[in-house]
Amino acid sequence: MAKRFFLTTAIDYPNSRPHIGTAFEKIGADVQARYRRMEGYEVFFLMGNDENTIKVARRAQELGEGVQAYCDRMAGEFKEVWAALGISNDDFIQTSEARHHAGCRAFIQKVYDAGYIYKAGYEGWYCDGCEAFKTEKELEDGKCPAHKVPAVRRKEDCWYFALSKFQDKLLAFYEANPDFIEPESRRNEVMNLVKTELLDVNITRSGQDWGIRLPWDERFTIYVWFDALLNYITAAGYGSDMDRFGKWWPADLHVIGKDITRFHCALWPAMCMAAGIAPPKRVFGHGFVYIKSGQETVKISKSLGTLVEPMDILRKFSAEAFRYYFLRECPFPGDGEFSWKRFADLYNSDLANNLGNLYSRVTGLVGRNFGAVLDGTAGRRAVLPVGEISRAELVARYRQQVESLHYNQALATLWQGVLVPANQHAEKMAPWSLVKTDKAAAAVVLHDLVEAVRVAAVLLKPFLPKLAATLYGGFNFAKPFEAVSTADALESPILPEDTRVIAELVGGKVAPLFPRIDLEADTKE
Repeated sequence: MAKRFFLTTAIDYPNSRPHIGTAFEKIGADVQARYRRMEGYEVFFLMGNDENTIKVARRAQELGEGVQAYCDRMAGEFKEVWAALGISNDDFIQTSEARHHAGCRAFIQKVYDAGYIYKAGYEGWYCDGCEAFKTEKELEDGKCPAHKVPAVRRKEDCWYFALSKFQDKLLAFYEANPDFIEPESRRNEVMNLVKTELLDVNITRSGQDWGIRLPWDERFTIYVWFDALLNYITAAGYGSDMDRFGKWWPADLHVIGKDITRFHCALWPAMCMAAGIAPPKRVFGHGFVYIKSGQETVKISKSLGTLVEPMDILRKFSAEAFRYYFLRECPFPGDGEFSWKRFADLYNSDLANNLGNLYSRVTGLVGRNFGAVLDGTAGRRAVLPVGEISRAELVARYRQQVESLHYNQALATLWQGVLVPANQHAEKMAPWSLVKTDKAAAAVVLHDLVEAVRVAAVLLKPFLPKLAATLYGGFNFAKPFEAVSTADALESPILPEDTRVIAELVGGKVAPLFPRIDLEADTKE
């Protein structure tokens, strides 16, 4: 049986276009999906939009559009951004779709029939931005800490999910599955919530025209969180294709923002238990991206008006530069910052100077001095220039860091373990000078540097897929790039023919992969 890996991101409110904080999550999940495919898994990577919300209906009304037409248009805009960033999702679910409606109604009916849903009145503090009721403890001076607006007092009849009945089951589940909630700081937060504040949850709204109706009481629509969380199972076939659902569920990994951890780690597994299905295996709550302008640092937020759109960066530079910055500079489990100055500095140092310069040097030297062919290298096993750790340790560390979603560490391992030693080896051996006195020796040095480029391409494949394909495709490596796996970084292949540069050379050199950024000319704060 093939290994399978089902991962998801949080679905997004389409009340405005994606921002770089949203993109941070999607890129991080994409790295995991691409890595798992390299490791031989059959992957199902799910993304989507959360459309059955009051704020979406309100936004459509403001623009004079029908709600469904607005949702479909915005889904197209989200997909455009994700495609531009090279996100390799296998499915994109809109919660207004018929498959989601059918699955939601089947699920909530099952929970109702099991006795975990009851009707009662409710009064409490409500945040429109979160579309959630808040306890006094969660508010700061009467305001939602995320949206900085006063909560409003709301009273209504509703249907409740008896979440409090699952306290013991949830605690036992956490005990039996210590890796369910990551990182550790999120686990502690959820454990404290379940032990001290696990309250029954209002799961319906009345008087709403937009949304999914309760099967047994059509006056009510299903409240956004109880509806939204179900996208993970409805996209996998729940309520429409149960054989497919059986193939993929439970999800191996939910990648979400840290601000919605409690919904995913307390409410969601309890919902699964109530419906008689397994909870997901793992939830990873990543950090936020903040924007730095001058001396001030503020959270990227639609509601706070501090957006930077991904397309602003993509139009100036490239998807690969975008992906590299956020994966290298922003620790995925923690918070990160974006500034144009830091973006330019990292781009110039790591991409233009280190990686780009190595590729340009090697291809150029082989092209100008060897007619693009390193004679005598057929049958030779190249020696990878390594730093302080062995090749096997390098790959093992890289795998552990990628699988634990410590992407900035994995990239640091790649740079320090492969690219820095390769550039140091080039400086030490100076093949540009050696070729004038000992061409055969220079060919050996360059053959070893080509191997460094190959290994870098293999390990960059999940992170910067287009760049990795360009690096790998610059030479006549025997194995197709599409078939390359992480294990291919462990040992140098022996090629049946001489190593050859097949990248396009103009005047004996390739076009720069990353032309240096002039901060004043190319960016603005």
